[in-house]
Amino acid sequence: MTTTATTPDPSTGSTKAGSFDPIRARRDFPILTRTIGGKPLVYLDNAATAQKPQVVIDTIRRYYESQNANIHRGVHRLSVDATRAYEQARAKVAGFISAARPEEIIFVRSATEAINLVAQSYARPRLGAGDEVLITTLEHHSNIVPWQIVCQQTGARLRVVPINDAGELEMEAYGKLLGPRTKIVAVAHISNSLGTINPVKEIIAIAQRQGVPVLVDGAQAAPHLPIDVQALGCEFYAISGHKMFGPSGIGALYGRFDVLDAMEPYQGGGEMILSVTFDKTIYNHVPHKFEAGTPNIAGAIGLGATIDYLDTLGLDKIAAYEQGLLDYTTKTLASIDGVRLIGTARHKAAVVSFLVGDIHPHDVGTILDQEGIAVRTGHHCAQPVMQRFGLTATVRASLALYNTESEIDVLGAGLRTVLEVFGS
Repeated sequence: MTTTATTPDPSTGSTKAGSFDPIRARRDFPILTRTIGGKPLVYLDNAATAQKPQVVIDTIRRYYESQNANIHRGVHRLSVDATRAYEQARAKVAGFISAARPEEIIFVRSATEAINLVAQSYARPRLGAGDEVLITTLEHHSNIVPWQIVCQQTGARLRVVPINDAGELEMEAYGKLLGPRTKIVAVAHISNSLGTINPVKEIIAIAQRQGVPVLVDGAQAAPHLPIDVQALGCEFYAISGHKMFGPSGIGALYGRFDVLDAMEPYQGGGEMILSVTFDKTIYNHVPHKFEAGTPNIAGAIGLGATIDYLDTLGLDKIAAYEQGLLDYTTKTLASIDGVRLIGTARHKAAVVSFLVGDIHPHDVGTILDQEGIAVRTGHHCAQPVMQRFGLTATVRASLALYNTESEIDVLGAGLRTVLEVFGS
């Protein structure tokens, strides 16, 4: 199918917020020089995975070229160097989210694995028939399915906080659902499908008054907002490396030390032990008792490099810039006849979900791809959100620090092309 929309070069023109310059940041990401079908790549699928800066790519390559060894077990120089780099990365993650100590950081494959760890190692031994796990309608499947599994295992009940038509949590309902049988609350910091920023500090404070621990799924928040787990007061916080410009296959779980120390591991193997006999195993100390087997060493070191990169740019500056870009995107899409925004919360991160007339989102995404524009189409692993709005899918444009207003203009032109193709 041939389309006629013009595609101005997204790397030209300046879009700044204070001292943050996205044009300069773009130069750090080699993939952004790609063309798709002869047109400049406009990458607007950052909520699915973010692109990687050259410094992260170089760090991983350098590890494999000059440092590769298993960690914690060797006395030779390569093992010592790899162990030091791995544990330095743990300390960087702790600093990034303002944890009290590096031992409160457990390396995992992803935020998904972090949530499963909490569900099985913390919640399962503490749940019984009639107890309740409280989540919200806004959750990604990764913060729904692990709790369904643990409820099936224990006889506990899953309860769900509703949302309003803007895609915001109904906080009065949350207060009513939180009761004496609630054993844990699990909530997304930012909705991956709508961009809603949940009032997690308030959610945690209300739960604390009843002695209920809280897990926060921070996969979407880590690339966009400064995070302080001590100020939030949550017991657990999960992040995912690939969402925040780092490697895939690496993430981290923050757990308050006293809570982690009281938990039993749910995976067994090497490294997570102090001693093993056929009669008894003595588990290692926190955090190592939760890191069974050889971990993703290169991924952890790459995640540390990602944090260094974000610290250099400044998450506060990134957040301010992205808010301006979100406003521009929202206004641009709202100005196009036939485009309907889904999710209009007062407090949002850089995610815009929308429909284009009665055109199926997959068709919209296919035509946009021909214009070099990468968006996500589907239910975004958040089917209950779609069901709440009576939908099966939306188009989602998710923004990052390297996106620009001129790219949003390209998106707008692409959507007008979609409408022309379908005669809408």
